[in-house]
Amino acid sequence: MTPRPDGDRPADDDRLADDNRPCFANRPGEDDLSHEGSRSYESDRSYEDSRCDACGTPPRAARRLGRTARAAALLALALLLAGGAVTGCGGRATTHHKPGTSHEQASGDVGTLLTATDAVGHRLREVPAQGAPEVQLTVRPDSEDGWNLQLGVKNYRFTPDSTGGAALPGAGHAHLELDGRKLARLYGPWFHLPAAQVPEGAHTLTVRLYADDHTAWAVSGKPVEGTAQLTPSAAGQPGGHGHGGAPSQSAAPEQADRTVTITVRDGKVSPAPARTELRRGERVALRVTSDRADTLHVHGYDKELALPAGQEATLILTADRTGLFEVETHESSLVLTQLLVR
Repeated sequence: MTPRPDGDRPADDDRLADDNRPCFANRPGEDDLSHEGSRSYESDRSYEDSRCDACGTPPRAARRLGRTARAAALLALALLLAGGAVTGCGGRATTHHKPGTSHEQASGDVGTLLTATDAVGHRLREVPAQGAPEVQLTVRPDSEDGWNLQLGVKNYRFTPDSTGGAALPGAGHAHLELDGRKLARLYGPWFHLPAAQVPEGAHTLTVRLYADDHTAWAVSGKPVEGTAQLTPSAAGQPGGHGHGGAPSQSAAPEQADRTVTITVRDGKVSPAPARTELRRGERVALRVTSDRADTLHVHGYDKELALPAGQEATLILTADRTGLFEVETHESSLVLTQLLVR
C-alpha cells in the first residue's frame, strides 16, 4: 500500500484489498495498542494523528467504538433479562403467579373440576376430605343495626388480590346467601348484615367457599359451606336486636344526617360521581337504585349492601373514620361517590 498525504483516508479499493488484515476498530474487545501490525504510520506523524491502513480509523475513535460496542451488548442483555422477568414462564404476565408460587399451582390444576354446579351455577372443584377447606358461620346481633357475621375457616385463606386468577389450594373468597339469594361476595372473615336486608320471619343464611377462578370448593360432590338460622322480630320487641325488623325506605332519611341518592342505569351513574363531605360522627344514608342486580361496597368501612334489580336499597352508616372512601359496585365496578370524612 502506498503512503498517502497526511490526513487522507485510504481509497476504497485499497481498503477492500486489505479486508483480511486485522484492525483495532473492528475488534472492540481489545485495546488498539495490541494491533500495531495493522497500522501504517509515516515517520513524521504522531501516533494520535495516525490512522489505520485497513479502515482509516484513528486510535481514539477505535477505542470509543470498542467501548460503545461493549455498552450496546450489555444493554441488549439487560433488556433480554428484563423481558423474561416480565413474562414469567414465557407467556403474558399474570396477576396470580406470585413469588413463591410454583408454575403448577399457577396453572390452576387443583383437585378435580366436576360438571356438577352449585345452586347458582358455579362448577364444583372436588378435593379430598383430608385437608379440605372448612367453614362455620356465626351470627351476632350488632349494637347499632342488624348483625355481624363471622366466618370461621380452616385450611383456607382469603385472597382478594388474586380473585379472577387460577385456583390455588385452600384460597379464594366466599358468597353470602339469604334463603338461596346471593347478598354479597366476602373477602374476609367478617361481614355486617344490615337489618334492612332481612324481612321478618325465619331465614337461612349460607356462606360458601370459592376458589379464585369462581369454582366452588367441594368434598364428596357437595359444596363447602356453612349455614345459620336467623329470625328477626318486629322492631321494638324483646329479642329484636334493636333493628330486627325491616324499616321502610321512607324512614331512612329521618335516621341519617345526610342522604345521598344515586341511580345506576345502562352502566351509567346519575348524578355523576362526586365527593360527599361529612363531619366525623355524622350518619349518611346511601340510597341506590340499580337496573341490574349488584352489590354496593363502601371501602374502608367494609360495608356492603345487595342491590336488587330495579328496587331502591338503602345503606346507613356512621362516618366514624376520617379520610377519603370510595363507594362502588362489585359486579359492574362503577364508582358511585366518594365519602370525604373530616
